[in-house]
Amino acid sequence: MNTRRNFIRKTSLGVLALGFSNEFIFANAKTVLEKDLKISLAQWSLNKAFFGGDLDAENFAAIAKNTFDINAVEYVNSFYKEQATDETFWSIMRMKAEENGVRSLLIMVDEEEKLGDSDTGKRKKSVEDHYKWINAAKILGCHSIRVNAFGDGAPDELETALVDGLGQLTEYAAKENINVLLENHGLHTSNAMYMAGIIKQVDSPYLGTLPDFGNWCLNAEWGGTSESQNCTNIYPPDEGLKEWLPFAKGVSAKAYDFDAEGNDTVVDFPKLLKIVKESDFDGHIGIEYEGEGMSATEGIKATKALIERVWKTV
Repeated sequence: MNTRRNFIRKTSLGVLALGFSNEFIFANAKTVLEKDLKISLAQWSLNKAFFGGDLDAENFAAIAKNTFDINAVEYVNSFYKEQATDETFWSIMRMKAEENGVRSLLIMVDEEEKLGDSDTGKRKKSVEDHYKWINAAKILGCHSIRVNAFGDGAPDELETALVDGLGQLTEYAAKENINVLLENHGLHTSNAMYMAGIIKQVDSPYLGTLPDFGNWCLNAEWGGTSESQNCTNIYPPDEGLKEWLPFAKGVSAKAYDFDAEGNDTVVDFPKLLKIVKESDFDGHIGIEYEGEGMSATEGIKATKALIERVWKTV
């Protein structure tokens, strides 16, 4: 198997044969390992402005590029419910993104009922209700949709229902070359080991994860781990991230609030970004600011600056 480690080992042996110094070898090995930082913007970071009408969701790509110098975006379906099945609308949205040099990565899908519903009919309807977002994502040029893996019943029953629901949805998405990504969003969805077991049972390369730095709360739906969200049972974020990165096709860098040095007061960015950088993950790290201490614009910029600064040192 041609792993990165084997490549470096072979490269180093070849250099030794040519008589170069160890310092040269290690310097070049570090260069091989160095990973480019790719940042995207999650639309939810600006949700208040979009819901309030201060910003137009149709201009999201331009906003990301012109206001934040970010050239990749993650849409949220909540802002486009009326246009969900309008193929012309999504074609125009793709054109707007491309005109601004922005890549459309995924659509985050909320409020489409439970993919792990214990009722077979309701579960099937939930699966089918997601189809329109897969179609929209394909027109946009996205690689994925992000879904919520909620459901009901005892753990074993829920597991069976989720394997079925996610399996059906992934089968449809695979035909359109779109991935289905799971995000830790509270309760069982933030139990990384439990959800990894479900992913393995579905056994499709089109079912993956979008690990969120901040949503590891096991006792509340939606899973926020800030003090204001009353989380009392937290899955270890570093363990969850490690367990989910092998399936990840995106990472959500949730940020809450910042201290005087520009560090997040809730999320350990150095620890988590180091795990991401040292893994095989090579996708985008999405900014999702959810703090209250500054404006959304300031929060996004602060999160971007934090990621860029820490990435250079880990």
